[in-house]
Amino acid sequence: MKNTTPAAPAAQAPAPLKNAPSRTEPRPERSTGSRIGELVQRQGVLAVLLTVILIASFVYPTFASLDNARGVTVQASFLAIVALGMTLVIITGGIDLSVGSVFALGGVLAAWASQWGFLAALFVPLVVCGAIGLVNGLLIARANMAPFIVTLATLLAARGMLLAFTDEGATTYLVPKDSAFAELGQGSVWGFGYPILIALALFGAGGLLLQRTSFGQTLFAVGGSSDAATLMGLPVARTKILVYTLSGLLAGLAGALNAARLSSGVTIVGVGMELDAISAVVIGGTLLIGGAGSISGTLWGVLLLAVIQNLINQIGSLNSSYQSVVSGGFLIVVVVAQRYLARSRRTT
Repeated sequence: MKNTTPAAPAAQAPAPLKNAPSRTEPRPERSTGSRIGELVQRQGVLAVLLTVILIASFVYPTFASLDNARGVTVQASFLAIVALGMTLVIITGGIDLSVGSVFALGGVLAAWASQWGFLAALFVPLVVCGAIGLVNGLLIARANMAPFIVTLATLLAARGMLLAFTDEGATTYLVPKDSAFAELGQGSVWGFGYPILIALALFGAGGLLLQRTSFGQTLFAVGGSSDAATLMGLPVARTKILVYTLSGLLAGLAGALNAARLSSGVTIVGVGMELDAISAVVIGGTLLIGGAGSISGTLWGVLLLAVIQNLINQIGSLNSSYQSVVSGGFLIVVVVAQRYLARSRRTT
């Protein structure tokens, strides 16, 4: 007989633990300085705006009058519409220098087309100015050209088209009096001009687009890192084309509304408007490098520039050129503050 020893039992795998408590790594809490920095970047311009309004109301009683407030907001509504498109462009990390010339071209085209009715006065500038924005987007997104160079070229091209269309500014097209198009720029509801209501509606739609849609989140992703957005499968090129087209459309719409308000297509408007729009956007907290920004901040930035301009007019002893000095000063302070806040958030 053979001596046999029983085989050792096979090692069994340990049974899985039941009801094991899940362990999640606690999220690092943001420091107080980081939270304050984000709050200042988002709402600091609103605090400055309210402070300036409060001080100006005490110093100049006419500043706080309802008529003055209406005048300030109507004048600011055109820049606000242009700055709305600029906000979307800058969030993606781009820039649009052509909006001032496109604004003026849109006004002249609207005044010229107003002789054929309301729809023509709106349709013609929107089509032409939207096409200019589309060209910007295609050259930047498809040809990989620098936004600064492309939009600088279309700035010159749009201004050249304007001068050619008006015989070097010798021809001024007038909007027919008592027309529906003129009413769009000069009419009001409850004392608020139609341009104000249109600007507010556009900003409301822009806020929803930026915060509540996938397109808005794509804008932030593209501005944060275009290469990373491409690796994520996001439509980077299509997004850039759309934002530049929207910028052209909004600049053309603002120009048309301004022509309706003035009852003519003025050729000298819009000079330097692109710089005012960029200033308002950056003062409102949108980063020039892209990836961060808000629609409401741009609105406060536009109103702040308009209030400063009106306050200079209230003083009387200063001319309008001081508004550019103050705007430039604000812009330098804000850009320096943004760099400091971004650096402090990286270190916390």
